[in-house]
Amino acid sequence: MIDKIHVLYIDDEDNNLKSFKASLRKDFKIFTAIDAEEGLRIASEEEIHVVIADQRMPGMTGTEFFEKMVKINPDPVRILLTGYSDIASVIDAINKGEVYRFIDKPWNIEQIKNSIKNAADIFFMRRELREKNQKLKKLHSEMNQFVYSLSHELRGPLMSISGVSKLAKMEVNDPNVLEYFEMIDTATGKLDDFIYKMLDFYRSTKIENKVTEIHFKDVLDQQMIAYREKFDLSHFHVELQVNQNYPFFSDDSKIRVILNNLFSNAVQFQKNQHDEKRIGLTVDVTELEATIVLEDNGIGIEDRYKEEVFNLFSRATQKNVGTGLGLYMVKEAVEQMGGQIFLESEIHQGTSITVVLPSMKID
Repeated sequence: MIDKIHVLYIDDEDNNLKSFKASLRKDFKIFTAIDAEEGLRIASEEEIHVVIADQRMPGMTGTEFFEKMVKINPDPVRILLTGYSDIASVIDAINKGEVYRFIDKPWNIEQIKNSIKNAADIFFMRRELREKNQKLKKLHSEMNQFVYSLSHELRGPLMSISGVSKLAKMEVNDPNVLEYFEMIDTATGKLDDFIYKMLDFYRSTKIENKVTEIHFKDVLDQQMIAYREKFDLSHFHVELQVNQNYPFFSDDSKIRVILNNLFSNAVQFQKNQHDEKRIGLTVDVTELEATIVLEDNGIGIEDRYKEEVFNLFSRATQKNVGTGLGLYMVKEAVEQMGGQIFLESEIHQGTSITVVLPSMKID
């Protein structure tokens, strides 16, 4: 805990140094230097919060001193003492960000006191901000490790339970016992899906964009393999179309989060009738952007819910499916990549969602 503000004062006149120290030593901890070289030494060795330097000093001006001091210790807030004739160099120093403010000579004690206190407030606010940023960076790194470690530790036992259940079903003939194992499989499947959702949630909302070149046909081919393993698509007519003649740059993991959640919703929010179930996914790429359109002929969304479906944990149906995270994650991922999302839906007719993403080409 700092009891007093630490002030370094540089002036080539010894009487000014003595007067400054005598006047302010009760309020501040004062360091003085008779020239710029001594001032640089003190600034490098001591904890200094505010530095005050006279502009006109032999060998090195106040602004030249600050230029050198910034390289040694950039943290202290800098105040320049100057006369009217030095105003051009003062303005230049302020524009370069080397000086917080300047004080006309001759100065008075109250003016100096207030200037020091204001400058010290800035010093301590900057320090607090740096410390908080460092803590945030550390927390962000630890959260990344925690999320991926947690998902791994949870999925391992789940896969073991699922594997044992499948083996047990091969050994059991009693329908009642088989029903229990089916219930186990359903529960583990839901939990595994929720873990994936949590990972997608973290990727789409907490991790900064990692830009790579995107080949949409390859991405969709890979994702469709996963979708066919995860969902029973035997009663679906799925149409895919990719029109990409230009290179496109974006965050691959966030694009997959968008596709996964849009496709999952299209499958889950279908009508119970045995009519043909359709999902259409189209990607059009230009030099500047990619437009992803997913259409289905599912249950649709009522008008009263259309503004809410992108909110966290919001649902537009009473069907006992989904977590209320899907469209929220889509919106967050789209916004983090600087894109836009549009929804059109008609109850009992289907839904169309359009995502427009700018190319994030790295220069």
